[in-house]
Amino acid sequence: MAARIFLALFGIFSLPYGIYCFLDPGFLADFAGVAATSTTGTVELKAMYGGLQAGFGALALFGALRPAHAPTILLATAFQCAGLGSFRLMGALSAGELSSYTTQGIAFELASTAIAFLLWRS
Repeated sequence: MAARIFLALFGIFSLPYGIYCFLDPGFLADFAGVAATSTTGTVELKAMYGGLQAGFGALALFGALRPAHAPTILLATAFQCAGLGSFRLMGALSAGELSSYTTQGIAFELASTAIAFLLWRS
């Protein structure tokens, strides 16, 4: 039951965020310091911040609604969040800067990694 709750919360957070990033990628300039300098850049923001984030959320919601798939989706979520969180941390360390956005992202992603992995193992 805890796994389904975690996946539901993760999905409820990620899916709308992804949709919003797709619909208004310009908000990322102020929110995250990320801005497109060309049409290709805007498409990339829509795909990576919009589509990928929405995909994470949809996958998590699927796992919450289909308990038989929850273990596999928990493991996928752990790997996805581990990649995001660890590379975000390495990027921040190599740049020598930890903004509040970056710190919050690292905390969310690495905590989600740990929770998803622990729930997968149980």
